[in-house]
Amino acid sequence: MKTKIRKDDKVMVIAGKDKGKIGKVLKILPKKDTVLVEKVNMVQRHTKANPYAQQPGGIIEKEAPIHVSNVAVVCDACTKPTRVGYKKTEDGKKLRYCKKCNEVFK
Repeated sequence: MKTKIRKDDKVMVIAGKDKGKIGKVLKILPKKDTVLVEKVNMVQRHTKANPYAQQPGGIIEKEAPIHVSNVAVVCDACTKPTRVGYKKTEDGKKLRYCKKCNEVFK
């Protein structure tokens, strides 16, 4: 499934325990249709120390993936969660735009 969400997009969680939180997309996992959002859906993992990789052991907090359907892109112009549409320019480029205010995303 091809998603309309890209890395470094500002998104809002629209369903789940973190509903209403806004963060930046860190990573997209297309095989599972999930995204990693900064400081959202935090989980704790108990890890063993790895001296070869200079990793300390202990309890580490990190982001867990969220399904793509549970996040919406936040428009910079109207500051609302919105759907994404596509426009083609005269030179053949495909641009993403906000469906609420018709502003083109960066």
